[in-house]
Amino acid sequence: MNGVINFTNIVEQAWLDYDSSRPIKYIEDISAKVSTNHVYRIWFEDEGTIIGKLSYFGKYEHFVQDHAIINALATNLTEPFENFLAKSLTKHGELYTYQYDNGWLKAWVIFYNPIRVGTRLRRVQSKKKIELLGQQLAKFHKACFKVRNTLPPNSKSIENDINHLLEILDTEQGQYEHRGHIENIKLQCHTLLENIKKLGMDTYDPIPVFIDWNIGNFSVDEDFNFFSRWDYDWFRMSSRVLDFYFFSRVCSAAGDQTTFSYTADQLMEERFGIFLKAYHEVYPLTLPEISFMKEAYRFFILNYVIKDGRYFFNEIYASRLQKEAHEVYFPNLENSFDEDVIKRLLNL
Repeated sequence: MNGVINFTNIVEQAWLDYDSSRPIKYIEDISAKVSTNHVYRIWFEDEGTIIGKLSYFGKYEHFVQDHAIINALATNLTEPFENFLAKSLTKHGELYTYQYDNGWLKAWVIFYNPIRVGTRLRRVQSKKKIELLGQQLAKFHKACFKVRNTLPPNSKSIENDINHLLEILDTEQGQYEHRGHIENIKLQCHTLLENIKKLGMDTYDPIPVFIDWNIGNFSVDEDFNFFSRWDYDWFRMSSRVLDFYFFSRVCSAAGDQTTFSYTADQLMEERFGIFLKAYHEVYPLTLPEISFMKEAYRFFILNYVIKDGRYFFNEIYASRLQKEAHEVYFPNLENSFDEDVIKRLLNL
């Protein structure tokens, strides 16, 4: 698609619509190469810069809704997180987004003010740094919980996404893409939906969660406090437990990997236990939330690998991850996660 559509031109059109009084000098593609999203640094003739993001998967309404919530969150969070989140640009007091539609491609663009970047995490964290990360996420989640009722309305939910996947599986395209795995995907979907109700997670107050906490998406200060956060591709209002899987990867002894997989093994590592214990001391977890960790992982694989994988990851990564989901992730899930170990660790 990139060979047919000039995405840079779309971003330029978006800026001209936003503020044609500031001429663009040049646009630099700074996209992560594993994703289908496109991110650009825009340099102006007046020497200023901003960040532009172009997306063409999902729904435009969800794109706008997510960024409206994030912008309100960025404004309403109190110290020490008042400057943690990158803010989107507004026009005439409202969040600005640009829609592109040439008849066969629909895309949308949003602009961010550049955010200062502190210290980037190392590929492997020390145990002391893992404790600090657990404390920081707990404090951030508490801050998000406090302002949850001040944020714009949210229409996305885990149940909606999973029901959408079930609908896709009954279409001709879904039957073709997931051939050979339809019944097992449906089984995984129904298991997730049943366990959400069984655990009462559908009654919990949702808070803002960013899910993808890989070390390229946030920075810390010299004391390892959260400093800045960017990249909102998987943002949603949901259970705080959805943020844990990626932190289990950040804490893992294997560290950040160039070639990555999404196994559940990290959830049972001692190093992630250190993280959870530090988190729990600041913002205690409940028994149902511990049980829900397995279902949060199941949702991650179903939604971001199976349902949206080919729209988010490039083709090489999407194919491999979906293959691994069927051959490794789902078959090993029941045996690789033992909630009793975590409950004992947290004295629950």
